Amino acid sequence: MREIVLINIIGSDRPGLLAAITGALAEDGVRILDIAQSLLHGAQSLAVVASADDSARLAVLRERIQAVAGPQARFTALSEKDYLAWAQGGIDDRYVLTLMSREITAAQVQSVTEIAVRHGLAIEAMDRLSGRPRLHAAAAQAKACVEFTARGVPADIAALRRDFLAAAMLLDADIAIQHDDLYRRNRRLAVFDMDSTLIQAEVIDELAKAHGVGHLVSEITERAMRGELDFRASFKERMALLQGLDVSVLDAIGASLRLTEGAEVLFAELKRLGYKTAILSGGFTYFAKQVQAKLGIDYVFANELQVVDGKCTGVAVEPIVDAQRKADLLVELAEKEGLTLEQTIAVGDGANDLPMLAKAGLGVAFRAKPLVKQSARHNITTLGLDGVLYLLGVRDGQA
Repeated sequence: MREIVLINIIGSDRPGLLAAITGALAEDGVRILDIAQSLLHGAQSLAVVASADDSARLAVLRERIQAVAGPQARFTALSEKDYLAWAQGGIDDRYVLTLMSREITAAQVQSVTEIAVRHGLAIEAMDRLSGRPRLHAAAAQAKACVEFTARGVPADIAALRRDFLAAAMLLDADIAIQHDDLYRRNRRLAVFDMDSTLIQAEVIDELAKAHGVGHLVSEITERAMRGELDFRASFKERMALLQGLDVSVLDAIGASLRLTEGAEVLFAELKRLGYKTAILSGGFTYFAKQVQAKLGIDYVFANELQVVDGKCTGVAVEPIVDAQRKADLLVELAEKEGLTLEQTIAVGDGANDLPMLAKAGLGVAFRAKPLVKQSARHNITTLGLDGVLYLLGVRDGQA
C-alpha cells in the first residue's frame, strides 16, 4: 500500500542539506510530490511531501533522513484522502498579494493575511521583493515590499479590494491583489499620464500662474481631477483663460519641471525588459516631448498649444486628449504592437485616467484623488513610480 509522508526540517542553514535529503530520497526510489525551501537570516526551512510503495521502504527513508538531518527532521503521515483534498486545492484560482510601504510593519502583514483569510484565500507563501533595509535609512527614501501567494475563490472580489483599500489607508500602505496568471509577467506596453504622474506639477496651472490667472485655473484643474467636472469642458475653459500668454515663458516652465520619484528607475527597467512606453496626456506636447527625451519614451500623445504671433490663442485644438481619447489610444497602441489589452499597463492620477486604467491589464492609480483610488483596481500612494515594478514581481537588484 502506498504511503505518503510530509518531511519538515527546520533549523540553522546547512549548505548541502537539500542535496543530501534529495539524495536519500533518490536512493530509496521515493517519489517527490511537492517540495519547498526557504532561507531567512541563517534559518532554513525545508519541506517535502513524498510517497513510497510500502511502509518498510518509508521506515528506511526515515532512518536515512534522520542520519542526515538529525533531530531537526519531523515526519507526518498523510492519508491518501488528505493528500487528494490538498492536491485538489492546488487547482483553485491563484492570486498574488503585494504589500508596499516605506516600512513593512507587523500590523500591515497581519491585516493582509486576516482580510485574505476572511475572504476565502489561503496564504501559501510570502517573499520580500525589496532590498534588505538599512537600519538608519531616511524614512522618506525607504521602500519595502512583501509579496504573498494565495489560493482560493473569493466570494466577492470587489468587496475584498475595498477591504484591502480601507486597510491600506489606515496603515499607510498599498495593498494590491492580482490573478497569478500568464499575463502578470508578460506585459509589454506601459502608458502614462504626465501631469502629477510622471512630473510633479500640473503644467496648465504653471502656465496660468505665469499669466496671472493661476488661482482661477488651479481651482478648475483640481475639480476636474477629482471628477467633479467634465475634463473636456474644463480644459476648454482653462485654455480660454490662457489667451494672450506670451510663449517666451515656456522654456523656463519646462526647465522647472521635476520628474516624479522613481520615474527614472522605472523606465530604465521597462526598457531593459523590452516594454514599449507612451505618454497619454491631457497636458501639452511641448512639455511631453521634454519628458520623452529624459526617460526614453517611445510614443507621445498630448494637446497642442495654439500660438499666433508669439501669443497663446486660448483655443483648445482638436483632437483633445481627454478620458475617452486616452482609452482609445491605449487600444490603438496595443493593436499596433500586436498585443492584447491584458499585456498593457496604464498609470495615472486623475478621473480622466479611469477609462484607460479600466481597459489596461494592469491599471494603477498613482497618488490619486479619493474617487480615483476607490474606482481603480490598484493603487500606489506610499511609494514612487518604481513601485509599479513590484506589481510585476520584479525584485530590487534585478532592475
